[in-house]
Amino acid sequence: MDRLNAVNNVRTTLLQAVGGAVILFGAYATWRQIRVSQDGLNASREGIITDRFSRAVDQLGNEKLDVRIGGLYSLWRIADHSAHDREAVISIMAAYLRTHLPWPPQEPGAPAADASINTVRPLESRAADAQVALTSLGVLGQERRPEWLNVSFTDLRRADCDGLWLNGVNLDGACLEAASVYQVNLSRTSLIGANLRHAELGTSILQQVRCIEADLRGARLVKADLREADFSGADLREANLRKARAQGAVFIRADLRLADLRGCDLSAADLRDTNLEGALASDRTIWPTGFGVETAGVVVSDDPGAEPDNLLPAAAITRNAPPLQSA
Repeated sequence: MDRLNAVNNVRTTLLQAVGGAVILFGAYATWRQIRVSQDGLNASREGIITDRFSRAVDQLGNEKLDVRIGGLYSLWRIADHSAHDREAVISIMAAYLRTHLPWPPQEPGAPAADASINTVRPLESRAADAQVALTSLGVLGQERRPEWLNVSFTDLRRADCDGLWLNGVNLDGACLEAASVYQVNLSRTSLIGANLRHAELGTSILQQVRCIEADLRGARLVKADLREADFSGADLREANLRKARAQGAVFIRADLRLADLRGCDLSAADLRDTNLEGALASDRTIWPTGFGVETAGVVVSDDPGAEPDNLLPAAAITRNAPPLQSA
């Protein structure tokens, strides 16, 4: 009897083991099937994205403006949904700007380099495709790779850059005259020799930006963050720096004649050989320790008080740039 029970127990154990093996094999086979299906779906998805990518790039060379804009938006959408393709899309957008909007202008029909800025139409109306490329760069820039991007020597006069992320971008030699660059992240951006006359840079972040020998005549930098920025040799005549934070900024040999520095924090700023003749200051202007304000030619005036937020007009509306007294 005991021997029969032992045999039955062995048989039961074997049956359970066989059943478990069958279940495990079935689970493995199911997993493999799902994996193969998933790989097939991924391959199909990659194929679709590649096809869309190729067609979008082809559209960029089309003669029709609306087709080019459609191609740019397609690439932007691909970058939004495919992290793998984001870097390539960003690089294409930068190359599109460099080739379609070179500075000085080379394209037929483009406004001449010496044209009055008040005769130049906003970028979104004179080159709508370039404005789309610029906007996409600035939106995708929040998670941009590579971190350094070349958009140098481009014609961005009257461009709409409001709220964009252009940090770490090479804009050396670019022309952003009368551009709207309000509340833009420009930290660690290079603007060496750039033209920013009459640009609206209010409340923008320009930490550690390189504006060496840049032209910022008449630019508005109200409440901008200029900490540790380098304005060596820059032309800031008639620029508005009211309430700007410029702690540790470098203004060696910069021209700040007739600039508005009321309420500007210049503590620890380097003002060696800076021309401040006729610049406005107030009792709220903070100067570097030991700086001789009395001999700098600064005009002390009443502080304007709190600065209201800048209500910008629609980008397509041309804002006339006032004539510069120091031109």
